[in-house]
Amino acid sequence: MKAVDLPPYYNMCEILEHNLETRADKTALLSDAGSMTFGEVSRQVNQVGNALRRLDVRVGDCVAILCPDLPQWVTSFFAVTKIGGTALGMNTLVKTAEYDYILGDSRARVLIVHDSLLPVIEPVLSQHATLKRVVVIGDAGDTGYTSFNDWIKGEAETLDAERTHRDDFCSLHYSSGTTGMPKGVLHAHKDYPLIAQLSGVDVFGLTEDDRTFSVAKLFFVYGIGGNLIFPWYVGASCVLYDGSPRQVAGVLKTIETQQPTVFVSVPTVYGAILALPKFDERYKLDSIRMCISAGEALPAPAWQAWKDATGLDILDTIGCTETYHTFMANRPGAIRPGSSGKPIDGYDVRLVDDDSNDVPAGEVGHLMVRGESTALFYLHQYEKSRHTFRGEWLFTGDRYSMDDDGFYWHAGRGDDMLKVGGLWVSPVEIENALSEHDAVSECAVVGHHDNAQLLKPKAFVCLRDDIEASNEVLGELLKLCAKKLEAHKRPRWIEFVDSLPRTATGKVQRFKLREQ
Repeated sequence: MKAVDLPPYYNMCEILEHNLETRADKTALLSDAGSMTFGEVSRQVNQVGNALRRLDVRVGDCVAILCPDLPQWVTSFFAVTKIGGTALGMNTLVKTAEYDYILGDSRARVLIVHDSLLPVIEPVLSQHATLKRVVVIGDAGDTGYTSFNDWIKGEAETLDAERTHRDDFCSLHYSSGTTGMPKGVLHAHKDYPLIAQLSGVDVFGLTEDDRTFSVAKLFFVYGIGGNLIFPWYVGASCVLYDGSPRQVAGVLKTIETQQPTVFVSVPTVYGAILALPKFDERYKLDSIRMCISAGEALPAPAWQAWKDATGLDILDTIGCTETYHTFMANRPGAIRPGSSGKPIDGYDVRLVDDDSNDVPAGEVGHLMVRGESTALFYLHQYEKSRHTFRGEWLFTGDRYSMDDDGFYWHAGRGDDMLKVGGLWVSPVEIENALSEHDAVSECAVVGHHDNAQLLKPKAFVCLRDDIEASNEVLGELLKLCAKKLEAHKRPRWIEFVDSLPRTATGKVQRFKLREQ
């Protein structure tokens, strides 16, 4: 499938609405909050869309959604795109300062926020003149903001879709960078059917008989693709889970009760499940026919342990926010454990050296990818855009090698970024947090593999000459990190050292720390 196969004027809400002719009464969403048919979803989408138009949200305007994986997230997202707006699914795991940056960078006109997340973002709402209305899912209380249910009550359940061009932007996603605040990535209406066909159908073979379940949240492109766009493109159902992926008992209980056929997860969660004693005996997982992994490289031992325990293969893949979803994957019947598989149809990859020359098989190079779902630039990030978007090719920042059979193997990042639990982590951010302690003279953070061969942050800390290493200092540093950093960014190990290895010019030699 190519973009030219779509009509010039196309609105991605067609992925939902094509189901109304023959599947209006079929269950589209399942969650602890209840289930909704395709018809019920469409009617609420139309109510939200009409409410947004009443707020004078126009074509191209940004509407931000900050909410756990609940039906209102889904109906709000499709409503924004249906009226020609730009839907921004915000990360529910970050801190107030990052929300402040994203609201300013995106110039969001409306914020739809769940009441559980309102306390984190509310302190900065008054600072954004472009933000005209805040709508609260749940209890708005005496905040003065609009209740979601009251907001859409009485709105018409019919709505004509905006006549958008297939190249018009319809969604905005923020991806963490090597330094500073996250980068805004815009995707067009055409990108949604493209990834659904090229990945969901052509690679994973989803059909209307499937039921998907993802621990990756909808604000991730991996989550919304695998657990909303792919299934609805073929008329399948999806299971929403608003709990934490770290609560593996809740994940397993959801699988047992909702009986998905496709499990979309990340290596960290697979590892956590495997660490749960007799999980395969305590929970019924026999509904699953396919397991998918992405976010970070899946170690071959973890793949084999899962296979031994469940009898199921895991299809490890790689994608990125800039391409919207998968561009390389292991496939049913063609799996090389420990690898990221091969490029999928519709995408080309190259491995190049520092001078942009192709490297031969077996040698490590910088991974480049091209495909029609690739974004064009980072919002308000000119220099970073020039570095990453190189004509038709996207410079991913990952380093890979290709074996003689055409399978690709991850060899780390070209920079010092870490990918922990599927999320990018900047060592500098952790180092800055540790350096706030008076006892720390300098420190460096690198990636270190735990017993499950999953990458986690490890900190090497030099203390001031008048401070001795002790459990007391260690505890204070851990508390400081807990206060300053999200859970996945906190160092799993802190090692006290006398000095950090440096080059002649004074740069820290992180590779020597990794070797330790």
